[in-house]
Amino acid sequence: MTSLLSQTWFIALMSVTLIGAVLSAVHHAEVIAHKTGEPYGTLVLSISVTIIEVSLIISMMLTGHEGSEFIARDAVFATVMIVINGVIGLCIFMGGLTHHEMTFRNEGTNSALAVLTALATFILVMPIVTTSTPGPDFTKSQLAFAGIASFALYIAFLFFQTVSHRDYYLPKRVDKKTDSNVHAQKPSGLKTAVSGFLLLVSLVTVVGLAELLSPAIEHGVAAAGAPKTIVGIAIALLVLLPEGFAAVRAARANRLQSSLNLALGSALASIGLTIPTVAAIAIFFNLPLSLGISDLNMTLMYLSFFIGALTLAIGRTTLLQGIVHIIIFLEYLFLSLVP
Repeated sequence: MTSLLSQTWFIALMSVTLIGAVLSAVHHAEVIAHKTGEPYGTLVLSISVTIIEVSLIISMMLTGHEGSEFIARDAVFATVMIVINGVIGLCIFMGGLTHHEMTFRNEGTNSALAVLTALATFILVMPIVTTSTPGPDFTKSQLAFAGIASFALYIAFLFFQTVSHRDYYLPKRVDKKTDSNVHAQKPSGLKTAVSGFLLLVSLVTVVGLAELLSPAIEHGVAAAGAPKTIVGIAIALLVLLPEGFAAVRAARANRLQSSLNLALGSALASIGLTIPTVAAIAIFFNLPLSLGISDLNMTLMYLSFFIGALTLAIGRTTLLQGIVHIIIFLEYLFLSLVP
């Protein structure tokens, strides 16, 4: 009884610390974003979290425990579903409650969704339909090509977003009433550098706490008799907390453009940076790696992309669209428990 109580208090303490680290990461990311401007600011948080997430996945793969070959697949697929349905749905819903209708540049969001659809198909679907190997696996040459193609496509998107068509990812207008930070004085170079360092510390803390909490999550999942994929979903939710919180906060301030930049950028970085790195590690160390998803998950993923394309088509969102995405997300969570 005493041991159980001590463990409960330890988990509660880590959870409170995790929330504090998330709030700290969001604050320092916003300082950097205000200094650099859109869309560079949103890239800082999404790429930082993804790099640390890659380190977490690789460390778990190198341990070689049972099911380690599915870790990258579960993490990437969970990230895509959480971002497209959970984060974007919650942003539209929370923003819609206050502002009823929000606007954004659909040229940029449609481009991002198109790249994300291609990346997800390359990595999560192609292993199912290739015939060189049985099951949901790539050959080494196929894995190498998929990793290179994913990285090249992500770099092309970054160039499109930050250089050639940066205006596609900027808000259509600046409203002083809904975004009071726009006209505030930009932070100094020293303050920005300090925030950059503290952002990294906060993100390392978030991922470290997520890893510490994962055994408790695994124990809870095993005790409940739930599928092991729930562990990947839970860890992905923890790792995405800073980005999700920042995206919802921006939406409530009627800055849906920033929310979508952050959410879609996180999903793109999750595939475009994670898979090439994981593929290289798997090939170099000769580690097993299985990336193909089930027919059920494939159906849910393409439903999400189809509804996402409809949502992002006209550059305006309402409360109903947020509800649709949230319901799809809940369907994904339920079918993960009862496949």
